[in-house]
Amino acid sequence: MQLSKKFQAVYDKSICIYPKEEVDAALDRMAKEMSARLGNTDPVFLCVLIGGIIPLGNLLPRLDFQLEVNYIHVSSYGLENKIGDLHWKAEPTIDLFGRTVVIVDDILDTGTTLRAAIDYCKLKQAKEVYTAVLLDKDKPRKPGGVEQADFKALSVEDLFVFGYGLDYSEYLRNLPGIYAVKPEDL
Repeated sequence: MQLSKKFQAVYDKSICIYPKEEVDAALDRMAKEMSARLGNTDPVFLCVLIGGIIPLGNLLPRLDFQLEVNYIHVSSYGLENKIGDLHWKAEPTIDLFGRTVVIVDDILDTGTTLRAAIDYCKLKQAKEVYTAVLLDKDKPRKPGGVEQADFKALSVEDLFVFGYGLDYSEYLRNLPGIYAVKPEDL
């Protein structure tokens, strides 16, 4: 992959913690669980932009039931990779009233982004709300944050991770696996 010097240095200091094949196998398992629990609900899958694009895009062909896809754009991260206030950039473009909603995000970290998305769906009177994440980070959640997702593909230690939808300063989302960088190398 062609990278600038800055991102090549990050990539060189990283380790691949989940190669693409392991991510694919985890998505297969998650899709089977979702099909068993959600198959007759005609759900709306809400992609949390931007990080949820690749996980959801790879999950969808694995699901064998009727569903609708839409998106929200809410983020708790700034460009410096630090957690700050939530920023709402886009709300769903469909009515969630009475619907089963599955919020799909790249990672469960502090739990605040998923909490805000759940609260939004409940405010819009969704019938039931589930959460699904590619990665569940093993760390304490912020007070009021979501403690665990209803569906998760993989778990990860409290590391800075990127690839497969997860970014490093808005780049490297397109790496085929999941990579980690030591905090001192950030």
